[in-house]
Amino acid sequence: MPDPGRDPRGTPSTGGPGEPAVVREAVGGPRVPSGESAAAEGPGAADDDRAALVRAMTGFARTLRAAGVPADHQRTQGFLAALRELGAREPRDVYWAGRLTLCSGPDDLDRYDRCFTAYFGGERPRPAARVTPAVAVTRFVLHQEGSGERDEGRGEESAAAATASEIEVLRHRDVARMTAAERREVARLLGMLRSARERRRSRRRTPSHRGALDGRRTVREAVRRGGEPARLRFRAPGEKPRRVVMLVDVSGSMAPYADTLLRFAHALVRAEPRATEVFSVGTRLTRVTAELRQRDPAAAMDAVSAAIPDWSGGTRLGEELKELLRLPDPRGAVVVIASDGWERGDASLLGRQMERLARLAHRVIWVNPHKGDPAYRPLTAGMRAALPYITDFVAGHSLAAFEELALRLAGGGPGRRGPAHGGHVRGGPALGGRAAGGQGPGGWGPGGWGPGGRGRPDA
Repeated sequence: MPDPGRDPRGTPSTGGPGEPAVVREAVGGPRVPSGESAAAEGPGAADDDRAALVRAMTGFARTLRAAGVPADHQRTQGFLAALRELGAREPRDVYWAGRLTLCSGPDDLDRYDRCFTAYFGGERPRPAARVTPAVAVTRFVLHQEGSGERDEGRGEESAAAATASEIEVLRHRDVARMTAAERREVARLLGMLRSARERRRSRRRTPSHRGALDGRRTVREAVRRGGEPARLRFRAPGEKPRRVVMLVDVSGSMAPYADTLLRFAHALVRAEPRATEVFSVGTRLTRVTAELRQRDPAAAMDAVSAAIPDWSGGTRLGEELKELLRLPDPRGAVVVIASDGWERGDASLLGRQMERLARLAHRVIWVNPHKGDPAYRPLTAGMRAALPYITDFVAGHSLAAFEELALRLAGGGPGRRGPAHGGHVRGGPALGGRAAGGQGPGGWGPGGWGPGGRGRPDA
C-alpha cells in the first residue's frame, strides 16, 4: 500500500509524457489555488482551475470503474466534495480522499493503488495474476474382506484408480450376495442419501405475485400508507412434500433385503420426518416411524429390531393392508410396498385390498428384490393379485435400484395418472404400458398379464 505521506510510487509524480498538465498539477505539480490565494489571482483563474480539477478527477473515477472499482456517480461526487474541503494541496490528500470515498471494501484497495499510480504517473495498469484455487476431491474407498494380502502390494495410485470401478460394481451388485464389508459400505452410502420428494398443493395459502386477491393484506397496506392507493396483494395455495407411506416386508423370504430396505426408509424419514410413515409387515402391522427418527442409523436399526415382534416369520399382506386402510395415512400418499409377494393368506383378499388402496393412494409403488433378475416372472399368487393395481414396479436388490426408487419418489419415472381404477393407469411403461383388465401387448405374457395373455391374472 502506498505511503500516505508521499506519492504511491515512492517518488514525486511528474506525470507521463502524454499526461494532461492539470493531472500533474492536482497531485505533484503546482498547487490548485483556493481561498484567499484564488481570490488574489482572480475569479476567472480559480474557476478554470476548479473545472480542470473536476475533469481530471472524474477521469480518474472512470479509470477506477474500468478496473472494477464501483466508483459510481454518488461516490465521485463525495470524492470531489472531499477535495474541495481539503483543497487538494498534497498528493496524500488526493490519495486518501479517493480511497475513503471511491472504494467500497478491502477488495478494491489493491486495484485503487494500481490505478492511482498508473493514472497520475503515466503508467498502464497491469492486471493482477489470477490464481486458480485448488480443488479437493474426496474418494470413497471400498475395503473388502479377504483382500488384505492383495491390497498390501498395491500402491496408493492403483488403489485410488480402482476405487471408482469398485463403487460402480457395488452399485449394481445384489445385496443378498454381498460380503459384510460391502453391506457396511452400502449402508454408509444409504445414510448419505438425500432424496427429493414430490410436491403437492397445500390448503394453506401463502403470499404470491398472482392468484386470489388478499383483501386483508391489501387493506392493511392502504391503512399503513394513510389511505393512499397501495399495491394489490395476492395469495395462492402453497406447496408441501407429498406424504410417503412405506411398508417393509420382514418375513423369512425377505431376510437378506430387510435391513437394507429399513436403512433406505431411515434415509426417507431423516429427509422428511413429517411426511413419512414406515410400517413393517409380516404376520402383523407394526409402525416403526418413531424408531427411525433417530439420527444415528445404527441406533435406529437397534430400536427397529426391538420394536418388530415378527422378524423372519410369514407374510399376510392382505390382512395387513386391510388394517392399514383403516388408518388415514394412505389417503393421497405415495404408498411403497417392499415385498417379494409370497402371500400365505388369501390372495383374493390381497387383490381386493390393493384395489381399495389404489383408489385412495396417489401412487402405489411395489419394490420386489427379485425383479432385478432378468429371468424373473411374477408368478406367485400374491404378485399376480397385486400387479393390476400397481403404478410402478421396481427392483429393490441393489444400490442402483434404490436410486431409481428415490427418483420415483421425487415424481419421476413412468407411473402416471389415468382413467382406469380410480384415476390410475396400472402398470405403465414399467409393466408393459397397459391398463389392468384390458387386452393388448405388454405385461408378462404374449398379450397381457399372465401366461394366457388376456385380461386380469385370475381371468
